[in-house]
Amino acid sequence: MTDTTLDLGPQTRVIARLAEGVSDEQLADATPCPGCAVRNMLGHLLGLSVAFRDAARKDLGVTTNTAPEAAAPDIGPGWRVELPKVLDELADAWRDPAAWTGMTRAGGVDLPGEVAAVVAVDELVIHGWDLARATGQDYTPDPAALQASHDFLLAAANDPSRGGGIFGPVVPVPPQAPLLERAVGLSGRDPGWTP
Repeated sequence: MTDTTLDLGPQTRVIARLAEGVSDEQLADATPCPGCAVRNMLGHLLGLSVAFRDAARKDLGVTTNTAPEAAAPDIGPGWRVELPKVLDELADAWRDPAAWTGMTRAGGVDLPGEVAAVVAVDELVIHGWDLARATGQDYTPDPAALQASHDFLLAAANDPSRGGGIFGPVVPVPPQAPLLERAVGLSGRDPGWTP
């Protein structure tokens, strides 16, 4: 899929800044994901960061075997400290070139390391948009991560065996729209979503 590795650090830092900007009063607010409040989105970001960190390390077990839809994620009282820490660990784990080789597992699915990395990047980019949109924050994802996410989502949308988008039916977006809006549409979200 790729001859080079992508540094997840710039995008994980974007997510950490967004999380820092979430007030306690916003935790119950809706996000662009139906039935998912801000607290659940933060819980999902925490869980996927642990899972993809462990996938990079090839430390397979409970964290990498659990399907994302197995439980509604939530946050504990220490999430403001725990999430930035795990995001740093996630980025650091994918800096090891060995993480991008061989097979690994995430969400209970076995996949090549380089595919797992791109899935992790896509999750960070799209859920970063979800969190920013839900909490009224500006969002500028890392350009390299955004391009990787868009390319991944476009390939999935064009794969007839998938039947369209990964997270839901593709939302049509004009081809001249900014890359972020096109990626969001390919993810099955409406780029115009507001709380």
